[in-house]
Amino acid sequence: VKALNDISFSVNQGEIFTIIGPNGAGKSTLFNVISRIYEPNNGEIHFNNQNISKSKPHQIASLGIARTFQNLELFENSTVLQNLLLGRHIYRKSNLINELFFTPRVRKAELEHRLKVEEVIDFLDLQHYRDTIISGLPYGVRKNVELARALCTNPKLLLLDEPSSGLTNEETIDLGFWIKDIKSLLNITVVMIEHDMSFVNKVSDRILALNYGEIIA
Repeated sequence: VKALNDISFSVNQGEIFTIIGPNGAGKSTLFNVISRIYEPNNGEIHFNNQNISKSKPHQIASLGIARTFQNLELFENSTVLQNLLLGRHIYRKSNLINELFFTPRVRKAELEHRLKVEEVIDFLDLQHYRDTIISGLPYGVRKNVELARALCTNPKLLLLDEPSSGLTNEETIDLGFWIKDIKSLLNITVVMIEHDMSFVNKVSDRILALNYGEIIA
C-alpha cells in the first residue's frame, strides 16, 4: 500500500500553502516525510536549494524547519516557559564544563534564548500563562503553546498539522490573524494541513488537494 504516490509540488518563500483532503489522504504522512520522521522509498525533498532527503530529524530542525502535530507534543508537567525554552535546544552548543561553571559564553547564550522566548510569548499573547503548568491549561491555549514552541526555533518554514482542530470559533479567528502575522511580520513560510475550509479560504495563498496519496487539485 502506498501512502503517497508521485507527489510533486513546490512552495514559494513567504506564502501560506495549505494541503487539504479527507482523513487517510496522506497529508500527515507527507509532513512526516518532509520532517524526516518517515523515510520515503524514492523521490527527493529540497529545501532552500538543498537536498534534505537523507537528513536526520534533528538536522531538519537546524536547517530551519519546525512543525506542530495533530496530537499535542508538550511536556504536561512543565510550565509554558519551560516548554518554550526546550524549543531552543537546537541552538545550545556549549559543552558540559561550560554548563557546569556557567561561563560568560553560556550566560550570554542563555540570555539570548530567554529573550527569544519572551518575544514569542508576547507575539502570541501568552504572558498570562508563562508560569502555568501545561496540564492546567485549556486545550486552545495548549495549541498556542505548541505553536509558540515551534516559533522559538526561529524557523524559515513552519509546518502546521491541523492547527484549528478543537478550537472555538473565537480561537480560530485569532489563529488566522496569527498565521497571517507569522507570514507578514516574521517572514516565515507556512505550510499547513487543515479541514476547516472556511478557515483555509481566509488565510491561504494557495491550496493543494490530496486523496489516497495523490494530488487531485
